This record gives sequence, structure tokens and C-alpha cells, in this order.
Amino acid sequence: MPPSSIWISAGEISGDLHGAALLQALRRNSSGLPQALRRNEPALRLMGMGGPAMRSVDGFESFFRVEQLSVMGFTEVIGQLPKILRLLGDIEKKMKQERPQAVVVIDAPDFHFRLIKAARRLNIPVYYYISPKIWAWRQGRAEFIRKHVRRLISILPFEVDFYRRFGMEVDYVGNPLLDALDLPALDQIAPQPGRIGFLPGSRRREVSALMPEFGLAAQALLAARPDLKFCCARAPGLGEDFLRSFWPQNLPLELFEPEERYPAMRACEMLIAASGTVTLETALMGIPTLIAYKMSSLSFGLAKRIIKVPFVGLPNLIAGREIFPELLQGEADGAKLARKALEWLSPRPGGRGLPEVRADLAELRKQVGTAGATDRAAALILADLASTCPN
Repeated sequence: MPPSSIWISAGEISGDLHGAALLQALRRNSSGLPQALRRNEPALRLMGMGGPAMRSVDGFESFFRVEQLSVMGFTEVIGQLPKILRLLGDIEKKMKQERPQAVVVIDAPDFHFRLIKAARRLNIPVYYYISPKIWAWRQGRAEFIRKHVRRLISILPFEVDFYRRFGMEVDYVGNPLLDALDLPALDQIAPQPGRIGFLPGSRRREVSALMPEFGLAAQALLAARPDLKFCCARAPGLGEDFLRSFWPQNLPLELFEPEERYPAMRACEMLIAASGTVTLETALMGIPTLIAYKMSSLSFGLAKRIIKVPFVGLPNLIAGREIFPELLQGEADGAKLARKALEWLSPRPGGRGLPEVRADLAELRKQVGTAGATDRAAALILADLASTCPN
């Protein structure tokens, strides 16, 4: 009898980081599996599709790479569809060959809904870790999840009430960022006055859209505040030359590596970041952040028609109000970003400056909960899997 196995799939770099933590948690928790699930060693075989973080986890068999899906937006995905469909076909063939006992997908619904269909054709139960953000748009997808997903595991507190409206019970485990972030250690790092950080995203198209505007914002900020210094996070898979090609040549910019990102970010007085999971990271670390995003005009037009939530930033959605200003599309302009940043850096009398933003972020951290989400998710998956295994 082959070792018991779980297929885990991340569809983007942020999901890859969560996937790596889940892999480790599954290993830690698998010692409690009944003997019927542990006939051979290793007790649990873990395989699937991951990025650099998942591939670094000892024992994970990465048959496919998340970098193959580095696309963004609505219309941009259409151009990649033939490649994505070929990849899905290859994955289904490999799953049929390996016959995992379960499939765990992480966020990325546009890709993973198709993968879920493939898994169900093979009669493999599916666990959805980090439930997809269908509350923002395409809420009709809730019926698909109810029909095809065995357990839906959420990391955002407001999702529980949303899914209940569709007659679904969701397993809320807390937020895994509290496991990834060593907040007590990070809290000891004092922000350096005048240090401004830029987080242009993990996808090449994000960077090419935002980094030129970030450069213009830095020039405008420096004209108003000559004491400022700038730094930037390099995402995995993005080279230094690529990032610097969008930055003004005469403007100093310190780059820090992906593994150095949290201490380097915490040392910033404030950040300007691409919309995404990273903005919740910065919120939990207590770093005031401006949220920026740009996509094609067609994609943005479609998004405005169908998105059903008042904010795009997770910190704002959790708080139910705007803590981080959101500058999207035409508002993600260098001059406008600079003006908004200066409202924090040099607030007018009675204005909301950086201390007030940090106070809001301290309250948000309490709202998110406690650490241990990844272990709770792993234990839930393994216990549910064990309940289906014959003695």
C-alpha cells in the first residue's frame, strides 16, 4: 500500500507562502493520524504545485511550479488561457497517476475552480484553504463551492457571516500571518524617521505598472522632504535589474531581499504598496501604508462593475472603514501618491498623521485574533481525512 498522500496547490506567490506553512503544519500534526493512514513511512506524502517557499520545505514533491501562473487582472488572464488549460490537463494526468487521498487548494479561484473540477472527476475530496474572495465579486460561485468542496477554511473573520447567507458553514481558523510574523521581535524594531518603503508587487505586470509611479512619487517626496530615503522589497523571481529599470537612475534606492523583507519593512516610517496580502502584513506589523494598484483599462472597467465591497484593502475590509488610503488606477499616480504620503509625514494641525494611523493598527491587530491558524487548519484537514478512512 503506498504512503498516504495529500496534493497541495498554490496558484500565486502569496499562496505559496501560506502553502509552505501549511506543509510544515501537516507534518507536525500527522503523527496523530490513525494507523490506517500510516502504513508506510513517511507517515504523510505531500506533493503538488508550489513556489519557492513550498519547494524549500523538506519532503514536498513539487511536480508543477507556481511561477507558471504569474498573470494578473481579468483580460490579462484571457491571453494566458491556452497555457493555463494545458497546465491543468497535465496536473489532472499527474493526479490520476498519483491518486492522492485529498487535494488542498489555496486561494486563486480562477485557476483552482478548474482544478477542483479535475479532482472531483477523479473522486478526490477537496479542501479549500484560504477561502476565495467571492464576497468581493462573483458571489454566485458560492454554489460551486458548496457543491464541490468538502471543507472551506477561512482566515478572515467577516467571511463567516458572508458564507452563512448561502447556507454554508465555514471553518474559521484565524489568520496565518500571525504565525509567519514574529510580531514581538518586529515590535522591537523602531521605524527610522524619513525611511520610505515601496512594495510594487510580485508579478512583473504589477511592477511595470506601479514602479514608474513609485519613482515619480519618490522624486516629488524628495523635493518636499530632502531628508527622505527610499527602499524597495524584491519579490521572489524578480531580478534587481528588472526593478531598477523602472526607477529614476539618479535617485538612490536600497533593495532588500525577500527573506529580509519583514525587518526591513518594519524599519520604514511608512510604505507605499501594491494591493494584496502584503497590506495585511504591514497592518499587523503596525506600518502605515498607502495602497496602490493599476491594471488595464478594460480590466478596471469590468472590476468597477462587478466588485461588491467598499474597499480592496484587507485591513480596511476587516476594520469596516478606511485605515489605509486606496489609490487605484488613475489615482495611483506619482504626484497623488506623494501628496497623500505627505499628509501623513507632515500633517496639518488637527490632521491624521502617522501616530494616529499606528493607533488604529494596534486595534486592528487585536481584531484579527491569535496565532496558531495554520496548525488549526492542518489538524482540521487531517482529522476530517481520518474520519473518512476505513479502519
